[in-house]
Amino acid sequence: MNRFLAWYRIQPRALRALLTINVVAYVLWQVLLIHFSATRSLVVNHLALNPQFPEILLEPWQLVTYSFLHLQPGFWGFLHILFNMLWLVWIGREYEELHGAHRLLAVYLIGSIGGGLMTVLLHALLPSVGAFGGIVHGASASVLAVLTVVAITYPYKSIALLFIGTVRLIYVVIGFLALDVLFLAGGGTSVSAHLGGALSGYLFARAEANGVNLSSWARIFFRQRRRTRRTARTAEGESILRQMELWLASRRSEKGAPPDAPAKGRPRRSREARREAASLEGEVDRILDKISEQGYDALTDEEKRILYEASRR
Repeated sequence: MNRFLAWYRIQPRALRALLTINVVAYVLWQVLLIHFSATRSLVVNHLALNPQFPEILLEPWQLVTYSFLHLQPGFWGFLHILFNMLWLVWIGREYEELHGAHRLLAVYLIGSIGGGLMTVLLHALLPSVGAFGGIVHGASASVLAVLTVVAITYPYKSIALLFIGTVRLIYVVIGFLALDVLFLAGGGTSVSAHLGGALSGYLFARAEANGVNLSSWARIFFRQRRRTRRTARTAEGESILRQMELWLASRRSEKGAPPDAPAKGRPRRSREARREAASLEGEVDRILDKISEQGYDALTDEEKRILYEASRR
């Protein structure tokens, strides 16, 4: 338990809040709310997404609240929330550290709204298709939005999958959507919400790349904390700029040592490795200067890749 609490405390703010709301809502539903007809009716009929039009116009909050609910009971319901939260941690944590808490929250909520609107639209057009109707709940649309934003923003981003190996994230997203379409006739999955979430993530990433800020409104949920010491910058929510500043500082501190002396705790490096590190340092310096003058969104995909790779070192 202590280990879990320590892990929980170091999670960045938006991710920690999203995990908490989803898990608490799931536990409350499974342990308490599902057993009383009044609370069960309230949650299912007014907080989950009921995509009938025009009824949805009277309860538009459903477009957001459904993405924090996982109502399926039993083992499969547990797997539903488990994998949604795992994907959010695996991909969302790094995205928040690079771009800020407000942007992760914005992507999550925009993905939820996009998935809900797509469900309402397709249910109105094709009411007989089960995958486009019924009660919708779960964070899948929002999680797919986060995955899609990362896959579009960092097209070189790869992850390791069990039994498959290393795969680019964009192919993982495409694979999810292909399986959705393949099993369109099957029940229990809101294909429309998944499609809407992924589309919302794609449009968000393209808009941000073109200089359209779609996430500034989410800053109201996160007050900036004053930090008086530079070393405190390694706390939660550390941005890529701060990572690069610390990385460059550590690299430059090594320059005072003899050329062949290894840094403390590190093995001796070859001249070729030192030249490569020096070259990378110069390139990171140039990119940071560009960010200070033009902003992060002015970087090319290759420059973003260089920063990303350097931040992993």
